[in-house]
Amino acid sequence: MSKIVIENAYIAPVVGDEIPSGHLVIDNGRIESLGAGPAPTVVGAERLSGTGCLVTPGLVNTHHHLYQWATQGLYQDSTLFEWLTGLYRTWAGMDADVVYGAATAGLGWLALTGCTTSSDHHYIFPKGRGDLFEAEVRAAAEVGLRFHPCRGSMDRGRSDGGLPPDEVVEHRDEILADTAELIDRYHDPSFDSMLRVAVAPCSPFSVSEGLMLDAAALARDKGVRLHTHLAETVDEETHCIEQMGCTPVEYMEKLGWLGDDVWFAHAVHLHDADIRRFARTGTGSAHCPSSNARLGAGIARVSDLLAAGAPVGLGVDGAASSELTSLAGEMRQAMLFQRAIHGPTALTARQALEMGTLGGARNLGRHNEIGSLEPGKLADIAIWRVDGFRAAVEDPVCALVFGPTPPLARLLVGGRTVVADDELRTLPQDMVGRAGVLARKRLLRQETR
Repeated sequence: MSKIVIENAYIAPVVGDEIPSGHLVIDNGRIESLGAGPAPTVVGAERLSGTGCLVTPGLVNTHHHLYQWATQGLYQDSTLFEWLTGLYRTWAGMDADVVYGAATAGLGWLALTGCTTSSDHHYIFPKGRGDLFEAEVRAAAEVGLRFHPCRGSMDRGRSDGGLPPDEVVEHRDEILADTAELIDRYHDPSFDSMLRVAVAPCSPFSVSEGLMLDAAALARDKGVRLHTHLAETVDEETHCIEQMGCTPVEYMEKLGWLGDDVWFAHAVHLHDADIRRFARTGTGSAHCPSSNARLGAGIARVSDLLAAGAPVGLGVDGAASSELTSLAGEMRQAMLFQRAIHGPTALTARQALEMGTLGGARNLGRHNEIGSLEPGKLADIAIWRVDGFRAAVEDPVCALVFGPTPPLARLLVGGRTVVADDELRTLPQDMVGRAGVLARKRLLRQETR
């Protein structure tokens, strides 16, 4: 792999001091050095001008539902439970072609907005519709992002007191067997891995206690991480108290689901004791501000979590509840929502950037590999154009977080170019956009059959 030198850039490494005019050297997919002043002479290196640019770690998306790219814009004025019950049967019609097209478009969009690593939480597996997990793994490899697919599941349908219809749930033994097989087939624990698998039962209102217990045991036996939705709405808390006799976080603690190998999606409705539990155990959360606002779920207590020392990353959530949202945009939303409640010092631009990078890396257990610009770490790097109109904002980090998402001069994943001059270079960009449209048409056509 060739060497790359980025020169004359404003560098925001997240860890350590910012460098107003500096350089960064990449060798064999890793960061070799960075510092102030002119770049050193590196024989045979590709030299990238950072003039007018801000260099940051690539963004890390810690919660998504890629298949939902195919159902954007539906149930626009619904609560979470209304939205879910309206869409479950539509999603039951997906097949591997739908998932591949939706995942390709969703991951391409993430790349174009600065994301170098993304998780995905896929929890509906209709029978006889092809290999849905393989379809999204293939899409991620073609787009060129690091990928953390989470094998989701539901085994608690309406007849057992759950929310989803019975026809979209699976049997526990089938779920566990398939999850174990997928980990063995795909999970790569190596330092520069492009693909890691997590175990991710969907939520307390769609999964039995037995599956939650067995999933945790399986994940820990295999050495992979655990993920689920938690405390997203007041309705969920009511459901847990009525059926489990405790709050959602108390239920997770009872099941052994707190720990530094666990991260939860949303965690909007937390009590003070819950925040202390997260901090004490190192349990992470993925804050998804746009989706939570779109569904009227509320605003997570991000400032309180960070003050307590709990890991917090960002997620765009599924595109069907967060249409065309970029992870860079979620940095802005997270900052503004905290300030709307707690005042203008509640969350700074740099804290938001850290949540979108190193905080996400912590959620995924990769903070020693990605999430900050440090020698020895992987060269997952975003080079943002903050010149032109944006140059009126003297602070480049402010320009990135406070304003609309800047264009990308370059996006590198392990030193490989994925985006250049605001255009995908791994796949034809127009084809990626069409793939998402075709996925929607195919899914809605399947629904009518």
